[in-house]
Formats: sequence, C-alpha cells, structure tokens
Amino acid sequence: MRQNNYQGALQRPIGSGFDAKTTTSEVIKGIDLSGKTAIVTGGSTGIGLETTKTLTGAGATVVVPARDMAKAAQNLKGIANVELEPMDLMDPFSIDAFAQKFIESRRTLHLLINNAGIMWVPLRRDIRGVESQLATNYLAMFHLTARLWPALKKANDARVVNVSSHGHQFGQFNFEDPNFLTGEYETLRAYGQSKTAVNLFTLELDNRAHAYGVRAYSLHPGAIGGTELGREASPELFQQMGFCDAEGNILPEVAASLKTIPQGAATTVWCATSPKLNDIGGVYCEDGEIAELSHVPGMSAGVKAYSLDETSAARLWEWSEGMTGIEFRLQSAHNPNII
Repeated sequence: MRQNNYQGALQRPIGSGFDAKTTTSEVIKGIDLSGKTAIVTGGSTGIGLETTKTLTGAGATVVVPARDMAKAAQNLKGIANVELEPMDLMDPFSIDAFAQKFIESRRTLHLLINNAGIMWVPLRRDIRGVESQLATNYLAMFHLTARLWPALKKANDARVVNVSSHGHQFGQFNFEDPNFLTGEYETLRAYGQSKTAVNLFTLELDNRAHAYGVRAYSLHPGAIGGTELGREASPELFQQMGFCDAEGNILPEVAASLKTIPQGAATTVWCATSPKLNDIGGVYCEDGEIAELSHVPGMSAGVKAYSLDETSAARLWEWSEGMTGIEFRLQSAHNPNII
C-alpha cells in the first residue's frame, strides 16, 4: 500500500548524514544533473541564487523567472546554463505567460523549486484581493505548479520543492478570513498562514502526483544572514521578536545562530536531488533531513501537525482552485476518478 504523510505519518529522520551546518557543496557532491531542466523562482537572490549556482554547477539548465530583470541579469552574470525570463508572482497573468512559454517549448521539467517569498510586509493585496504574503508565498506556487504540470509529468521522476518556513508556526490557515477582510492584519500571522498553506499544498500535491512519478517536498531553510527577506521590516518588529536590542543591534546569540547562504540553501538542494528521498515524499524537511513532528504547544522545533492535516490539505486545494480559477485535476486520494 502506498504511503502518504497525512497527519505527519512519515515525519521522522532517515539518517541523511547532514545537519544545520551542511552546505550546498556537500549536499550536491557526487550528483550529476546533466540533461536536467530546473525552474527556480527567486533564483537570482539569496538562497535562490545559491540554489541556481549549485544546480547549474552540477550540470542542470536552470530557468530563473524574475520581476526585476535588470537586477536579476546582474546577479546571474557569469553563471553558465541559466535562462532568465520575466514573471511577477503577484500578477496571475504574468505567471500564465511564463508557464505558457515554457510549455510551448515542449521541454521536460525535472525540478520545480518554488523558492521566492516575502515576509514582514504591510497589508497589500493583489488584483484578486489576495493578501500579498499569501499570494506570493503560496497561491502563486499553486498557480505555477498547476500550469507547469504537463512538463513535470513528462519527466516521470520530477520533484517539486516548496520553500516553507519554521514560521508556519505563527499561524494556521484561516479558511474563514484568509485575506484579512474582517480581522485585523498581523504581518507575522499572515506569513505563518502562507507557510502553513505551503506545507498543506506539498502534502496534497505529493499524494495526488505520486502516481505520475512526481514527488513534492517542503522545507525550512533556517534563519539566514545576508538575504533580502527582511528589507521591509521595522527595527521595532525585530526587537519584538527578540532579534535586536533597543538600539537596533542584532543580539550576539542571534548572530551566532544564523546560517550562511550556502548552509541555508542546502536543504532545498537536498530535497531536490537526494537519492535517499526517491521513495518518500510529501514531507517537511530542515537541516538536510526530514523534520520531527512537533506535539509541543507554541513555537518549537519540527513541524506542526495542523500543517500536515489531510482534511485541511484537500480543503485548501479546492480553495486554491477557486481563487486561481484553475482546475488542477490529477489523481486524488479523495476522488480516485480524477485523473
């Protein structure tokens, strides 16, 4: 009987040999990606850029969609086997145009790495009225994956890697008011909701896509220094979270705990390439390993069971189809007649 990760049934370490200090160069050692094609959203900055460099270094061709083409071109300069294309994750028409061009190229897609994300932003909405963190961090991921499905299915052994966060513990998915139309907006709760959605989507995608040879993984990259994720955060917010002192200086213990960018991208690369994951999917990973399921109230190590809930995952899929207007139909454990 085929296993799935509903309720965190598979959330246990498998002895990867990696940890929080592991870098991308260690994870990719001995892996040949020649002839493989990958798409990495957010692949021109931060851990996305490191992911792009690592995959191309192993022989893959990497397509990087970007909103700011000039900035992306500068950041990717000198990296071989990279293709740059325009796409704005807050614009559903832009996602459609990017995906259509790729599908029309008739290429096979072996790796889809949904890496791009935002955090600590004020209340904004896309043209559909979707809160910006939910739109960028999750709904665009669902939209892009659905549009690229024919190219993923063609690979017979494709992987979809969705960058989530320990921050999923800031909030469950609020099906009653996901876009803060009635409730007060809290940026961290909105972020948490978006990352919980990433975990639920990954869980459901893997269960539905496994029959087609497509596996899905979500992950927490870790707290990382040197990225642009906090560019809109106020000093007060960092102080509230215990990152800085009253003068805005990062606390020494916080600085010491931060990962480097190569360490931060390592789990993404591990999920995308590790042979140890050939027969398992739908799991949430961290530090180059499958994370433990957390049963502790409040913020804790590991992944919360509510972000791996079977009923919520199916409900979110239906909500996502409604919000995007896309019927992302493939095999479903909930409806085996859907293919």
